[in-house]
Amino acid sequence: MQTPTITAEGHQLPTALEPRNPGMALDLDWVRTAQANTSAIERRAKTLPGRRSVKKDYQAAWLCKAISLIDLTTLSGDDSEGRVERLCAKAKQPVRADILDALGMQGLTTGAVCVYHDMIETAVSSLKSTGIPVAAVSTGFPAGLSPYHLRIAEISESVKAGAEEIDIVITRRHVLQGNWQALYDEMKEMREACGDAHVKAILATGELGTLRNVARASLVCMMAGADFIKTSTGKESVNATLPVSLVMIRAIRDYYDRTGFRVGYKPAGGISKAKDSLVYLSLIKDELGDRWLQPDLFRFGASSLLGDIERQLEHHVTGQYSANYRHAMA
Repeated sequence: MQTPTITAEGHQLPTALEPRNPGMALDLDWVRTAQANTSAIERRAKTLPGRRSVKKDYQAAWLCKAISLIDLTTLSGDDSEGRVERLCAKAKQPVRADILDALGMQGLTTGAVCVYHDMIETAVSSLKSTGIPVAAVSTGFPAGLSPYHLRIAEISESVKAGAEEIDIVITRRHVLQGNWQALYDEMKEMREACGDAHVKAILATGELGTLRNVARASLVCMMAGADFIKTSTGKESVNATLPVSLVMIRAIRDYYDRTGFRVGYKPAGGISKAKDSLVYLSLIKDELGDRWLQPDLFRFGASSLLGDIERQLEHHVTGQYSANYRHAMA
């Protein structure tokens, strides 16, 4: 693994903006021929944690890269303006200043802040002039079972409130029933409701039954214009896993090979350790290449992950591990 493209001042080098995925007509032949060899996928996934190892300065650089790809998230029923303001402060200064100074990484921020609709205005105000986008979960998150017209209206309201990214949830029964036309039509209308805001399609992969369904749902959402495909809401019993990630990123690679448009990937839920982030980064590098290791094409949906990364960076600088409470999120 090579080190990320970050300058001595701690800023990533600019990356050429990708044209948005415009989508395409639903190709049912392509969808129905998509398969997933579960045993082979699981064997490959088991090898991933031991295949790549980075140490010392290289590991610190990659952990800083991981921070720049985090959608720092709070999606709790007891969210308040104060909590969101503190979370945004953490997004702007994700690691203690003394640690960043020792690493020469001033200017490092998270990729985005993700909140419920009701907290968008607070987040936008707190992040003003930082360049950190606000993402909002929408469409009856997490179940996605509210009346359809209200789900579409919620997208519009979130965009109007200032969200630059919208994380929508698909209707799982369309996948489980093999109703690909219904899934395509739903995703297409949600993409249109987002306007200029980028849309992340949450597949809730833990509720789709099979890896084949994951592969087919991924393709259909990309055909309908999704800018990102995302594993989970974080509220399911099974969230991001390496087998699911392998299936989804290979669908992304297949879509790019056929259409020339890059679609982003966001694993969410269950990624809480620094070492796990390194496994995901190595997987993306192996399967999709360096271009996908930028915030416009890859994000971690996480909150506690940042605390563990900060703890590992402090150990790199001082040689000592600190208690978790020294790295609070908000």
